[in-house]
Amino acid sequence: QRAPPPARSDEHQPPPFHRLHPPPGLYERLLTWLWSSHSSSIVTLDTNEADIPADPARPTDANGTFSRPPPEAPPYIRRTANNRLIITVAEPVIHEGRTVGIIQLTRAASQVDRALFAIRSSILSLFLMVLVITVLLSWYLSLTIARPLLRLAASAQIMRESSGRTGTVPARLLARRDEIGDLARALQASAQALWKRMDAIERFAADVSHEIKNPLSSIRSAIETLLRIEDLNQKRRLLTIINDDVLRLDRLITDISDASRLDAEMSRAQTEAISVVPLLSVLAEIHQATRKEGEPIILTHSEGDSPEHPLRVLAVEDRLVQVLRNLIGNAISFSPPNGRILLEAVPVGNMVALSVSDEGPGIPQAKLDSIFDRFYSERPKEEHFGQHSGLGLSISRQIVDALHGTISVENRHDAQGHVAGARFTVRLPRVMA
Repeated sequence: QRAPPPARSDEHQPPPFHRLHPPPGLYERLLTWLWSSHSSSIVTLDTNEADIPADPARPTDANGTFSRPPPEAPPYIRRTANNRLIITVAEPVIHEGRTVGIIQLTRAASQVDRALFAIRSSILSLFLMVLVITVLLSWYLSLTIARPLLRLAASAQIMRESSGRTGTVPARLLARRDEIGDLARALQASAQALWKRMDAIERFAADVSHEIKNPLSSIRSAIETLLRIEDLNQKRRLLTIINDDVLRLDRLITDISDASRLDAEMSRAQTEAISVVPLLSVLAEIHQATRKEGEPIILTHSEGDSPEHPLRVLAVEDRLVQVLRNLIGNAISFSPPNGRILLEAVPVGNMVALSVSDEGPGIPQAKLDSIFDRFYSERPKEEHFGQHSGLGLSISRQIVDALHGTISVENRHDAQGHVAGARFTVRLPRVMA
């Protein structure tokens, strides 16, 4: 038998030292010099890294024993013969409360430094990525929130400083479907409501000027005529005209003052639950107690009212009484002698309908839409001129609108289709028991 070929002597030999551990570079020499200048406890070995055994020798103390690192000791730093720093870390192996061994790890300082540099580089990369994301997010928020808000503020500034109605919110902001769009539409609606209120104030001022000018012109004409005539009867007649016009002016100014402060007063007033059936009964009883011969009779009717579930509305009692008195007074003016006026209270869904019906001539069809306008002057022919300012129904509608209700009017018809009177209906929110 042929003997096996002899094994090559270098088959299991480790690679040369210069291939695994090249000579220390400039960075490692600088690191070695820094450690040498700041730490005098670094031990210099007589061997290179390749010659270090698994349990390398360490300097002995005065008793000749090895100074091994204790368990959980700080890193042990040494310097090899070619000035390369070596770091050794030892950790105890504990089993059932007893130390059964020590795990020791030795690495070159440059390897540890490269590992730390890799960790720090990853942290720095993460920080830079977060910084970039933050900058991009800030830029996006600036485009979607900050700039639209600035445009809204500029639009509000233009609307405030412009003399006309040229300032409006940009259409691009109004078309948005987010919170910025909601804010833009709310600002636009507020501006339109403000312009509408300004128009109403201008119309009110013009109407007031016209209504006040009429009695003033009559008084002025009567006074000028009074100075030129000598007949005592004519003078008394002119003085009577002046007195009536002064009363008309006083009534007109009182109603105008009430109408002008009504909005502010209603915005501060606290609404409460009011039982409407007892209220209608009291108004009917007051009229019956002060009724004169030939004046109409007031009757009441209600549905859906019981002690357990009374008909109640959310309103301001004084102002609700004012509305009902205006409607009752209007019905009395147009009712025939000894006619009947019906006060009704009927639940309609989540509202309560309060109606005042009369047996008068009704309202002309063409004036049904304008009867609640200011200074409406459709009065009975037999009524003395100037007894009403024409603001009663307008004030009533203003009060009902402030109470989140509605007021309407319609003509009543008999079986033959003829007009049998008018019916005013006020609907207010119902308070459920």
